[in-house]
Amino acid sequence: MSYDIASRPSARRQGKYGVDAPYVPAIYGAAGTALLAWGVIALALGIPAAAPWAFSYGCLALMAAGLYMYATRRGKFVVWDKLLDDLALRGDESILDLGCGRGAVLLTAARRLPEGRAHGVDLWRSQDQSGNDPAVTERNAQAEGVADRIELHTADMTRLPFEDGTFDAVVSSLAIHNISDSAGRTTAIEEAVRVLRPGGRLVIADIRNTRRYHADLQRLGLHSITRRGVGARMWWTGPWMPTTVVSGTKPT
Repeated sequence: MSYDIASRPSARRQGKYGVDAPYVPAIYGAAGTALLAWGVIALALGIPAAAPWAFSYGCLALMAAGLYMYATRRGKFVVWDKLLDDLALRGDESILDLGCGRGAVLLTAARRLPEGRAHGVDLWRSQDQSGNDPAVTERNAQAEGVADRIELHTADMTRLPFEDGTFDAVVSSLAIHNISDSAGRTTAIEEAVRVLRPGGRLVIADIRNTRRYHADLQRLGLHSITRRGVGARMWWTGPWMPTTVVSGTKPT
Protein backbone atom coordinates (compact mmCIF):
# COMPACT_ATOMS: atom_id res chain seq x y z
CA MET A 1 0.00 0.00 0.00
CA SER A 2 1.28 3.49 -0.87
CA TYR A 3 0.46 6.87 0.60
CA ASP A 4 -1.92 8.97 -1.45
CA ILE A 5 0.36 12.00 -1.49
CA ALA A 6 -1.24 15.13 -2.85
CA SER A 7 0.35 16.88 -5.77
CA ARG A 8 0.53 20.17 -3.90
CA PRO A 9 4.06 21.61 -3.83
CA SER A 10 6.13 21.67 -0.66
CA ALA A 11 6.63 25.04 0.99
CA ARG A 12 9.26 26.96 -0.88
CA ARG A 13 12.65 26.01 0.51
CA GLN A 14 15.40 28.56 1.02
CA GLY A 15 18.15 26.18 2.15
CA LYS A 16 20.51 24.05 0.05
CA TYR A 17 20.11 20.36 0.84
CA GLY A 18 22.57 18.58 -1.42
CA VAL A 19 22.23 15.07 -2.81
CA ASP A 20 21.79 11.86 -0.84
CA ALA A 21 24.64 9.36 -1.51
CA PRO A 22 25.90 11.55 -4.39
CA TYR A 23 28.07 8.81 -5.91
CA VAL A 24 24.94 6.87 -6.98
CA PRO A 25 23.50 9.31 -9.56
CA ALA A 26 27.06 10.12 -10.66
CA ILE A 27 27.68 6.45 -11.47
CA TYR A 28 24.38 6.04 -13.31
CA GLY A 29 24.86 9.28 -15.22
CA ALA A 30 28.39 8.40 -16.26
CA ALA A 31 27.36 4.88 -17.28
CA GLY A 32 24.44 6.17 -19.33
CA THR A 33 26.56 8.74 -21.11
CA ALA A 34 29.27 6.17 -21.85
CA LEU A 35 26.76 3.70 -23.24
CA LEU A 36 25.15 6.28 -25.52
CA ALA A 37 28.60 7.30 -26.73
CA TRP A 38 29.46 3.68 -27.42
CA GLY A 39 26.25 3.32 -29.42
CA VAL A 40 27.26 6.24 -31.64
CA ILE A 41 30.79 4.87 -32.00
CA ALA A 42 29.45 1.41 -32.82
CA LEU A 43 27.38 2.84 -35.67
CA ALA A 44 30.37 4.82 -36.96
CA LEU A 45 32.55 1.71 -36.88
CA GLY A 46 30.01 -0.37 -38.74
CA ILE A 47 28.95 -2.49 -35.76
CA PRO A 48 25.19 -1.86 -35.92
CA ALA A 49 24.33 -4.89 -33.79
CA ALA A 50 25.93 -3.25 -30.74
CA ALA A 51 24.09 0.05 -31.06
CA PRO A 52 20.52 -0.90 -29.98
CA TRP A 53 21.51 -2.41 -26.63
CA ALA A 54 23.95 0.44 -25.98
CA PHE A 55 21.26 3.05 -26.63
CA SER A 56 18.65 1.11 -24.64
CA TYR A 57 20.80 0.59 -21.56
CA GLY A 58 22.22 4.08 -21.83
CA CYS A 59 18.75 5.63 -21.77
CA LEU A 60 17.73 3.37 -18.87
CA ALA A 61 20.77 4.45 -16.83
CA LEU A 62 20.10 8.13 -17.51
CA MET A 63 16.44 7.67 -16.57
CA ALA A 64 17.54 6.03 -13.30
CA ALA A 65 19.82 8.98 -12.58
CA GLY A 66 16.96 11.38 -13.29
CA LEU A 67 14.56 9.54 -10.97
CA TYR A 68 17.21 9.55 -8.25
CA MET A 69 17.79 13.29 -8.60
CA TYR A 70 14.06 13.97 -8.49
CA ALA A 71 13.71 11.90 -5.31
CA THR A 72 16.60 13.62 -3.54
CA ARG A 73 15.86 17.18 -4.66
CA ARG A 74 12.07 17.21 -4.69
CA GLY A 75 10.20 13.99 -3.98
CA LYS A 76 11.41 13.39 -0.42
CA PHE A 77 10.25 16.86 0.63
CA VAL A 78 6.72 16.18 -0.61
CA VAL A 79 6.67 12.80 1.13
CA TRP A 80 7.93 14.18 4.44
CA ASP A 81 5.45 17.05 4.33
CA LYS A 82 2.73 14.39 4.38
CA LEU A 83 4.42 12.26 7.05
CA LEU A 84 4.85 15.25 9.36
CA ASP A 85 1.29 16.40 8.69
CA ASP A 86 0.15 12.94 9.83
CA LEU A 87 1.80 13.52 13.22
CA ALA A 88 -0.77 16.29 13.88
CA LEU A 89 1.73 18.34 15.87
CA ARG A 90 0.49 21.05 18.24
CA GLY A 91 3.63 23.15 17.70
CA ASP A 92 5.20 22.86 21.15
CA GLU A 93 6.71 19.38 20.85
CA SER A 94 10.31 18.22 21.02
CA ILE A 95 11.33 16.15 17.96
CA LEU A 96 14.48 14.18 17.19
CA ASP A 97 15.74 13.54 13.64
CA LEU A 98 18.19 10.63 13.41
CA GLY A 99 20.74 11.21 10.64
CA CYS A 100 19.55 14.75 9.97
CA GLY A 101 22.25 15.66 7.43
CA ARG A 102 21.76 19.11 5.94
CA GLY A 103 18.30 19.39 7.50
CA ALA A 104 15.77 18.34 4.87
CA VAL A 105 13.48 16.69 7.43
CA LEU A 106 14.78 18.47 10.51
CA LEU A 107 13.94 21.94 9.23
CA THR A 108 10.65 20.84 7.70
CA ALA A 109 9.71 19.67 11.20
CA ALA A 110 11.04 22.86 12.81
CA ARG A 111 8.66 24.98 10.70
CA ARG A 112 5.83 23.18 12.48
CA LEU A 113 7.25 23.92 15.96
CA PRO A 114 6.87 27.64 16.71
CA GLU A 115 7.01 26.86 20.43
CA GLY A 116 8.91 23.57 20.24
CA ARG A 117 12.36 22.25 19.43
CA ALA A 118 13.80 20.05 16.68
CA HIS A 119 17.01 18.17 17.51
CA GLY A 120 19.22 16.66 14.81
CA VAL A 121 21.81 13.91 15.26
CA ASP A 122 24.43 13.02 12.66
CA LEU A 123 28.02 11.88 12.15
CA TRP A 124 28.29 14.30 9.19
CA ARG A 125 29.74 11.88 6.62
CA SER A 126 29.92 13.27 3.07
CA GLN A 127 29.42 9.83 1.50
CA ASP A 128 25.94 9.80 3.01
CA GLN A 129 25.06 13.28 1.70
CA SER A 130 27.01 15.79 -0.34
CA GLY A 131 28.43 18.67 1.70
CA ASN A 132 27.25 17.08 4.95
CA ASP A 133 28.44 19.43 7.68
CA PRO A 134 26.78 20.99 10.74
CA ALA A 135 27.77 24.45 9.55
CA VAL A 136 25.77 23.86 6.35
CA THR A 137 22.75 22.74 8.37
CA GLU A 138 23.04 25.85 10.53
CA ARG A 139 23.10 28.05 7.42
CA ASN A 140 20.05 26.25 6.05
CA ALA A 141 18.26 26.82 9.35
CA GLN A 142 19.08 30.53 9.14
CA ALA A 143 17.82 30.65 5.56
CA GLU A 144 14.58 28.90 6.55
CA GLY A 145 14.06 31.18 9.55
CA VAL A 146 14.09 28.37 12.11
CA ALA A 147 17.60 28.65 13.58
CA ASP A 148 16.15 29.39 17.02
CA ARG A 149 14.12 26.16 16.96
CA ILE A 150 16.87 23.59 16.30
CA GLU A 151 19.78 21.95 18.09
CA LEU A 152 22.45 19.89 16.33
CA HIS A 153 24.35 17.04 17.95
CA THR A 154 27.34 15.07 16.69
CA ALA A 155 26.48 11.58 17.90
CA ASP A 156 26.05 7.96 16.89
CA MET A 157 22.47 6.72 16.48
CA THR A 158 23.42 3.63 18.48
CA ARG A 159 24.47 5.74 21.51
CA LEU A 160 22.13 8.70 21.72
CA PRO A 161 23.15 11.39 24.25
CA PHE A 162 19.63 11.89 25.63
CA GLU A 163 17.68 10.77 28.67
CA ASP A 164 14.89 8.22 28.43
CA GLY A 165 11.57 9.63 27.23
CA THR A 166 12.94 12.96 26.01
CA PHE A 167 11.10 13.39 22.70
CA ASP A 168 7.47 13.56 21.58
CA ALA A 169 8.40 12.15 18.17
CA VAL A 170 11.47 10.55 16.60
CA VAL A 171 11.93 10.55 12.83
CA SER A 172 14.60 9.26 10.47
CA SER A 173 14.96 9.48 6.70
CA LEU A 174 17.30 7.18 4.75
CA ALA A 175 19.81 7.01 7.57
CA ILE A 176 19.57 3.82 9.62
CA HIS A 177 20.51 1.61 6.66
CA ASN A 178 23.92 3.34 6.68
CA ILE A 179 24.76 1.38 9.84
CA SER A 180 26.66 -1.56 8.36
CA ASP A 181 25.66 -4.40 10.69
CA SER A 182 22.28 -5.76 11.68
CA ALA A 183 23.02 -5.59 15.41
CA GLY A 184 23.88 -1.90 15.09
CA ARG A 185 20.65 -1.14 13.23
CA THR A 186 18.66 -2.95 15.91
CA THR A 187 20.46 -0.95 18.59
CA ALA A 188 19.58 2.28 16.76
CA ILE A 189 15.91 1.28 16.78
CA GLU A 190 16.12 0.46 20.49
CA GLU A 191 17.74 3.81 21.20
CA ALA A 192 15.04 5.64 19.21
CA VAL A 193 12.34 3.93 21.27
CA ARG A 194 14.22 4.58 24.53
CA VAL A 195 14.34 8.36 24.02
CA LEU A 196 10.71 8.49 22.85
CA ARG A 197 8.13 9.60 25.39
CA PRO A 198 5.18 7.34 26.19
CA GLY A 199 2.53 8.02 23.57
CA GLY A 200 5.16 9.37 21.16
CA ARG A 201 5.40 8.35 17.52
CA LEU A 202 8.43 6.88 15.73
CA VAL A 203 8.57 7.33 11.92
CA ILE A 204 11.36 5.74 9.85
CA ALA A 205 11.70 6.03 6.07
CA ASP A 206 14.33 3.77 4.52
CA ILE A 207 15.24 1.75 1.45
CA ARG A 208 16.33 -1.47 3.16
CA ASN A 209 15.77 -3.52 6.32
CA THR A 210 12.25 -2.21 6.94
CA ARG A 211 10.81 -5.66 7.65
CA ARG A 212 13.37 -5.98 10.43
CA TYR A 213 12.49 -2.50 11.74
CA HIS A 214 8.85 -3.59 11.84
CA ALA A 215 9.76 -6.74 13.77
CA ASP A 216 11.90 -4.70 16.17
CA LEU A 217 9.01 -2.34 16.93
CA GLN A 218 6.75 -5.31 17.61
CA ARG A 219 9.37 -6.83 19.93
CA LEU A 220 9.77 -3.52 21.76
CA GLY A 221 6.04 -3.35 22.44
CA LEU A 222 4.99 -0.44 20.25
CA HIS A 223 1.43 -0.36 18.96
CA SER A 224 -0.34 1.03 15.88
CA ILE A 225 2.63 -0.21 13.85
CA THR A 226 2.46 0.32 10.09
CA ARG A 227 4.77 -0.49 7.20
CA ARG A 228 3.98 0.92 3.76
CA GLY A 229 5.54 2.30 0.62
CA VAL A 230 5.49 5.99 -0.25
CA GLY A 231 5.32 5.58 -4.02
CA ALA A 232 7.24 6.90 -7.00
CA ARG A 233 8.24 10.21 -5.42
CA MET A 234 10.94 8.35 -3.49
CA TRP A 235 12.09 5.75 -6.01
CA TRP A 236 15.89 5.73 -5.90
CA THR A 237 16.70 4.96 -9.58
CA GLY A 238 13.44 3.04 -10.11
CA PRO A 239 10.71 0.85 -8.59
CA TRP A 240 13.34 -1.74 -7.69
CA MET A 241 14.62 0.66 -4.98
CA PRO A 242 11.55 2.16 -3.29
CA THR A 243 11.27 3.90 0.06
CA THR A 244 9.21 2.25 2.78
CA VAL A 245 7.97 3.91 5.97
CA VAL A 246 7.72 2.05 9.27
CA SER A 247 6.01 3.77 12.17
CA GLY A 248 4.68 2.94 15.61
CA THR A 249 3.49 4.50 18.86
CA LYS A 250 5.14 3.94 22.24
CA PRO A 251 2.69 2.71 24.88
CA THR A 252 1.63 5.14 27.58
